[in-house]
Amino acid sequence: MTYPPATREPDLMPAKIIYALYALGYFSAIPSLIGVVYAYIARGGSEIADSHLNFQIRTFWISLAIGLLAMITMIVGIGFLIWMFLAVWGVIRVISGFLLANEGRPITGTRYWGMMAY
Repeated sequence: MTYPPATREPDLMPAKIIYALYALGYFSAIPSLIGVVYAYIARGGSEIADSHLNFQIRTFWISLAIGLLAMITMIVGIGFLIWMFLAVWGVIRVISGFLLANEGRPITGTRYWGMMAY
């Protein structure tokens, strides 16, 4: 009797930890900084893990850019709307990315202005 070769599941624990750090980043900036550094360090494990880590790195830098734009535009009053958009955008990215990592699936793209990973 022969058995088929066992398929090895990719290690997505670093990606899940970083998603949790990004979620904590809504209360303090330090976890997000730790998360992006960890994402840069953890790359190179597998294609599936790298898709999540690259997504998380992009999430950090895009969030930083949108946050700076929001701060600058607070003077004219639309910064508050940009902050609200950033909050919703980031939460949806973190949740959709975590759900894919939990299922062991890679991130192949985004939809809805880059909000939702698929």
